[in-house]
Amino acid sequence: MKRHSYTVIYEEDPEGGFVASVPSLPGCYSQGDTLEEAESNITEAIELYLETLYEESKEVPEEHLWQGHVEVAI
Repeated sequence: MKRHSYTVIYEEDPEGGFVASVPSLPGCYSQGDTLEEAESNITEAIELYLETLYEESKEVPEEHLWQGHVEVAI
């Protein structure tokens, strides 16, 4: 079993809860009422996403993502 690691972005939903997305896996999103629930749900979504790729004999994306933080003053 090969292990994969992906960056997950969590955003607060204005209507409550959190939305989680995986930039390296297009269309891989989930949500939860708490950060913990969102993390659990996105973990499951990633597993299902990758299982589908394996079943369809498609290439599993490796992450090529750079993160940074930019501060501006206006």
